[in-house]
Amino acid sequence: MPIRKSAAERKLEIVEATLSLSDALGPDRISTEAIARAVGLTQPGIFRHFQTKQALWQAVAEWIAEHMRSRWGVALRPGGAALDRIERLIRAQLELIESTPAIPAILFSRELHAENDTLRRAVFELMNAFRTAIAGEIRRALDDGTVRADLAPDDAAFLLIGLVQGLAVRWSLAGRSFGLEAEGARLLAVQLGLFEAARPAGTREGAA
Repeated sequence: MPIRKSAAERKLEIVEATLSLSDALGPDRISTEAIARAVGLTQPGIFRHFQTKQALWQAVAEWIAEHMRSRWGVALRPGGAALDRIERLIRAQLELIESTPAIPAILFSRELHAENDTLRRAVFELMNAFRTAIAGEIRRALDDGTVRADLAPDDAAFLLIGLVQGLAVRWSLAGRSFGLEAEGARLLAVQLGLFEAARPAGTREGAA
């Protein structure tokens, strides 16, 4: 006899199917009928758990936010240098995108930008939180003198977010033919190197 799933389990299954179909078909082409087929429900069965398609997209946004914030929390644990926490934060973001490639598809979708204000606002708030976290670490790096004194925290944060977004687009267009996190780590090292404070004349890396 099949095990009856709880409402919470079924909702999560629907959200994860929506993410999977967003990757396979594109967010703008997903129908509730396709989602129903993916989870073995009827179309009315989907609407028993989510009264509207907008409510379903809101749940998808909440899933993304929960997983992002969880990874950010680990990356920003106290200890170590501010630039090390920034590196962990960016790499955590790239790891999540690499494991859930529907995320960039959703971020650049018409569903987000033109048809669903609730989803757009939720994602905007999430990206603003990401920017705030990065900018906070840049301020700490300014305080300890490890980045150039004229570096504006918000500008630096936007540059790093642009690195993540641009790389995600290139990864997608390249058919995911390279490791997103590995390439991101390489480019991040270049960017952080440009942020770092100049060493006094006559010193060298590793010198006491």
